[in-house]
Amino acid sequence: MAKRRKKRGRRSARRAATSWKRWIWLGLAALIFSATLYVLYLDRIVQVRFEGRRWAVPAQVYGRSLLLQPGVPLTEKRLRQTLDGLGYRRIKHPDNAGSYSSYKGRFLIRTRPFHFATGQRGSDYLEVRIAKGRVKTLKQAANGKRFDSYPLEPALIGSLHPAHSEDRVLLRRSELPELLVSALFAVEDRHFQSHFGLDLLAIGRALIANIRAGGVVQGGSTLTQQLVKNFFLTRERSLLRKVNEALMSVILEFHYSKDEILEAYANEIYLGQDGGRAIHGFGLASRFYFNRPLAELDLPRVALLVALVRGPSAYDPKRHPERALKRRTLVLNLMQEQGLFSAGQAASALKAPLGLQKGRAGAGSYPAFIDLVRRQLRRDYDEADLNSEGLRIFSTLDPWVQERAEQALSSQLKQIEKRPGIKAGTLQGALVVADVETGEVSALVGDRNPRYAGFNRALDAIRPVGSLIKPAVFLTALSEPGRYTLATSLQDSAIRLKGSDGNIWSPRNYDRKSHGKVLLQDALAHSYNLATVRLGMDVGLKKVTATLRDLGVERPLNIYPSMLLGAVSLSPLEMAQMYQALATGGLLARLRAISAVTDAGGRPLSRYSLSVSQVADKKAVFLLSKALQQVIFEGTGRGLVNQLSNVGGLAGKTGTTDKLRDSWFAGFDRRRVAVVWVGRDNNKGTGLTGSNGAMRVWGDLMRRIGVSRLEEKMPQGIVPVAIDPQSGLLGAGCAEARLMPFIRGSEPTRRAECASAQRGSETFVDDNIDWFQQLFR
Repeated sequence: MAKRRKKRGRRSARRAATSWKRWIWLGLAALIFSATLYVLYLDRIVQVRFEGRRWAVPAQVYGRSLLLQPGVPLTEKRLRQTLDGLGYRRIKHPDNAGSYSSYKGRFLIRTRPFHFATGQRGSDYLEVRIAKGRVKTLKQAANGKRFDSYPLEPALIGSLHPAHSEDRVLLRRSELPELLVSALFAVEDRHFQSHFGLDLLAIGRALIANIRAGGVVQGGSTLTQQLVKNFFLTRERSLLRKVNEALMSVILEFHYSKDEILEAYANEIYLGQDGGRAIHGFGLASRFYFNRPLAELDLPRVALLVALVRGPSAYDPKRHPERALKRRTLVLNLMQEQGLFSAGQAASALKAPLGLQKGRAGAGSYPAFIDLVRRQLRRDYDEADLNSEGLRIFSTLDPWVQERAEQALSSQLKQIEKRPGIKAGTLQGALVVADVETGEVSALVGDRNPRYAGFNRALDAIRPVGSLIKPAVFLTALSEPGRYTLATSLQDSAIRLKGSDGNIWSPRNYDRKSHGKVLLQDALAHSYNLATVRLGMDVGLKKVTATLRDLGVERPLNIYPSMLLGAVSLSPLEMAQMYQALATGGLLARLRAISAVTDAGGRPLSRYSLSVSQVADKKAVFLLSKALQQVIFEGTGRGLVNQLSNVGGLAGKTGTTDKLRDSWFAGFDRRRVAVVWVGRDNNKGTGLTGSNGAMRVWGDLMRRIGVSRLEEKMPQGIVPVAIDPQSGLLGAGCAEARLMPFIRGSEPTRRAECASAQRGSETFVDDNIDWFQQLFR
């Protein structure tokens, strides 16, 4: 009996053991199956995300090229500033692309190859001679072959990057300098070419070093592991994350070549922060820290970039230069130990400064202008395409003009705030500069702090424009030469108008006075409100509104009498559009910030060609332009004489709104039209008129960029006539007679009492306007 029980116990134990073994094997099988599924899951993630993301690159935005051309105005200083801004090195003998020399007006320039919207251009060796502020000669330095014109490559001014604010300049493996690759191997991963994603020896060495030091002093991650961290994983520190990192590194090595992994690493590695923009990749980092392409970096600069890999924040050369220098020294020593260069080269590199230069390669450089570019592109492209297809956008921004516009706004607001009653830092402003003929926006500032990517006042500050609207009223009148001329007498006296709601509107002049009979030209020059309202009501509000539409104003308008004095809210950009049409004799060119768009391979996608239409009678606009010049010679803009050595050839208009809330000035010369707004974001009064606020900024801008004298040809059908300013009648022989232009047939027929009895001396016609302009002024 006992024996049977014993046998049954042994059989039972064997069955239990067999059962446990079965469960263990099932468990192992399940674990292996699950692990296999998990590895396959990771494999799928690696392939899909790696293939889908590694070529994603923001759209790159370029500024306008500086066109070198014999006879074109250009100073030595501006050419040097342009070349320095492009990251060209100034040396004695320019042997490599991206370098130049200059001595007594003679420049030798080795240009860089560049793929323009019109095609590829290689590197050239130029000789440029500048004399008396103009390009005298332009030729090939080697063979003397002359150029009719030569555009320098445009500056990279920004990028349109995704919402996560990452940025990069994409580089192929073949474009990575071998010095950089060797440095990465020497410092970060000595066995990159031989390991399978993990370097077990490096991990062991790091583990021993960290145990001895009692903390983390050395890492064992390969370049592949670092790439996996950046590409696929979060910053969470956990065992699962480390396991995923190891598995995904092996998977990555299994599917892709070493060159593909290295290429992706070089474009993805995080190397710094520029405000809200992350600096990814060696290509962008080179431009950000040194303002040069990666291929042009020397040994110490390459070493500094490699030094940043270990800790971009800790070794930030802009914030921690001593720490960065120490880390760069370590990198150089490791590179020398690997035999990458000689002891002499090492000694020279160790003594070199960090070599930082101000680079502008991101959206944080010109946020207001980039905002305008993005808005205009949205008409033609999906947002996803802009953020991931590597488009190359050729914009109209002139970095030289832009920087001077920024300086003018910031410096003048600081000066204005020194006046009693204005607290420092409380004023804001916006500024728009555009090319008169083409409508290309060459500068746009949306904040007194131009790097701040916040509220863009140049586009979105929709404020009452005050007297800036008056030229539309006067143009409407001058377009009816049978009724109105510059010499027409207007009544500047009190007026009361009853609105549809029964309320009475009683406008007043700024000086609270009435001026009686005044010439139409003088009413605009001195910005008389009462005369303007009477004139506008006489020609009709609907006609004035139609004129505004013709001049490019598209925003819905409330057609009330108060609109005649600027109770119309528009942005600085919209006002620049209106004054562009006035500056060209009535030719409207839609303001644009883009000239062309190409894909990543340089193939043209869109050309934003110039479109111009005649929207106003050029004879009437010519008369208006003369009146706007009088604004500056003797009217509300005469204060510009204190800022500019020569106001000849400038036309403009001041604007001031109720309770001195908004200060405006709009004006133009032969080449550029510019509009300035100054005010407060809370819409409180500033105590500033158009002439002592915005006009100060405008004058400072023109002083910095230079005035191009208006050289208008008198249109056919215009005759100059001597006029008595007191009566508006023919005034040849009168002591105060002025020559004024008239549309033929509209000139006065009666003579003033002071006029000479001799007939035939009142009118003169000459197609050359120069002499007439001098007499008119």
